[in-house]
Amino acid sequence: MQRLGQFVFAAGLSMTLAAALLSAGDSKKDDPGQIGNRDVSKGVNFYSLEKERALGRQLAQEVERQAKIVDDPLVAEYINRLGQNLVRNSDAKAPFTFKVIESPEVNAFALPGGYVFVYSGLVRIADEEDELAAAMAHEIAHVAARHMTRQATKTQLANMAAIPAGVFLGGWTGYAARQGARLAIPMTFLNFARKDESEADYLGVQYLYAAGYDPTGAISIFEKMEALERRAPGTISRAFSTHPMDADRIARTEKEIEAILPARPEYVVTTSDYAAMRQRLMARETPPQKSAPEQPTLKTAPGAKVPGATAGPGSRR
Repeated sequence: MQRLGQFVFAAGLSMTLAAALLSAGDSKKDDPGQIGNRDVSKGVNFYSLEKERALGRQLAQEVERQAKIVDDPLVAEYINRLGQNLVRNSDAKAPFTFKVIESPEVNAFALPGGYVFVYSGLVRIADEEDELAAAMAHEIAHVAARHMTRQATKTQLANMAAIPAGVFLGGWTGYAARQGARLAIPMTFLNFARKDESEADYLGVQYLYAAGYDPTGAISIFEKMEALERRAPGTISRAFSTHPMDADRIARTEKEIEAILPARPEYVVTTSDYAAMRQRLMARETPPQKSAPEQPTLKTAPGAKVPGATAGPGSRR
């Protein structure tokens, strides 16, 4: 038990030192010109990049077994191409995969190690490409900052401090069902701390900007989600409940865009490729309309009286 206490103390001290180092390097985080040359994942983390990737792969396989993955090759190719362009303009160190879940839920989520899932319901409300790119950049930022495994490390430290050494088993415990697709994912991944969500917003708009998109696409998709939730509470995934799409979040993101992203003469807002992919995906979700059965064509026998006909000149009475 004494050894456990010493370990927890040492880990806590490491976290304090890491926080000090992190604050010293924050200036790079404010400079989009430093993307790729900075470490945004500083902090105590019990998981190596290899272990994080292996964990994410295992969880992604579980998601794919439970959810309905869109298998249209044109949709899959487009989403992957969009995602990889954002990754190239991010601080992420891991390879990424992107897949679409067929579900009306307005959501996207990332798993450790770069496994990102986008719901078709999110594509449906994103009229422009920069809006969808903003949501995906936010998820890429969670992976780049390693929020999932850093949060898991904090949870494990708290567990070690709270229970006897002989009882602590570690691991990813506590599962909950995701709304809509009913995906069993560890609780660690269902909710981020507000600080982590704010950081993902901050980094996400930088990645969006670096990839050539209009960073106000992030504001646009936030506003749509806020309006949708107001009209129909519960439409937006519960995953956003810890950091709702409210006016404060939107206003803060607007200020951050103004403060750190120099204006450009032009941005990508949308493309014909996006419009074609979105239309194809929505057509897949919309059941075909049933056409009315054709009425038979009737012939009238010579001399037969047609119901409702008026007798003309020369007709027999």
